[in-house]
Amino acid sequence: MRKIILLGGPTASGKSALSLKWAIENNGEIVNGDSMQIYRELDIITACPTSDEMAQIPHHLYRALKGDDPCSAARWREMARCKLDDIWGRGKTPIVVGGTGLYLKALVMGLSKVPEIDPTIREDIRRNVLVEGPQAAHDRLASLDPEMASRLAPADGQRVARALEVILSTSRSLSLWQAEPELGGLIDEDVEMSLNVIERDRAELYDRCNQRFKMMIEQGDVIEEVRSLMEYQYSPTLPVMKSLGVPQIIDHINGNISKEEAITLSQTATRQFAKRQMTWFRNQFSDWKKHIL
Repeated sequence: MRKIILLGGPTASGKSALSLKWAIENNGEIVNGDSMQIYRELDIITACPTSDEMAQIPHHLYRALKGDDPCSAARWREMARCKLDDIWGRGKTPIVVGGTGLYLKALVMGLSKVPEIDPTIREDIRRNVLVEGPQAAHDRLASLDPEMASRLAPADGQRVARALEVILSTSRSLSLWQAEPELGGLIDEDVEMSLNVIERDRAELYDRCNQRFKMMIEQGDVIEEVRSLMEYQYSPTLPVMKSLGVPQIIDHINGNISKEEAITLSQTATRQFAKRQMTWFRNQFSDWKKHIL
């Protein structure tokens, strides 16, 4: 029987080190399940595996796409399935690791039938959220789709934008699409799955978030990495431009804030993101095996 190991968890929790250990122990190869590590322009700031780590074990879907070629959960699932079939075909065990819980859930459970979104609508909505703020977008959603608006916090710009683009592209509420049976998951196949989530003490995790970003700034060429990213002149609505730390460092490069302020703001954003990840994994993956580190 084909086997697969999945490992999720919040940022800075130690997923990369544990997945490398498991890959060595299980004749495995690692597949990226992180929505930011898939972009080739970002290496240091997304904490991609190092060259030494990649030399020990084959790694897949890291730095695979350009920043102006955005990845969705559905697209990542298709890319990952191709890699899984290749790894299984060579008699090895794929180890899928990442902090993007939706990617892991899509691979295991499948996705709802939401059709492709009109890219013009998506770009317009996300630009408006940036310019006008998430509250204005939430007000618009409330007039078009009261059900989804009642489920989403006005400050959650990303999910509000998603609900808006679905109702405007399909004339149907995202809540109705989500209520339909999910399709295409490993759960419906003859696959032995090991489902795992890393958990850490919250104070310790926050400290790891703080220290990791500070170390990136002090030891890595993060500012130059972001400066190079800016040269592509990508739309600020693209996911790659909203990666943790990127907006703050752009503000620093543009002279709006000091380096120390960029570090502090990035650390805060990282801790907040880690908290949301912990909540998501706890709620969505309650039956996955917990690894307390």
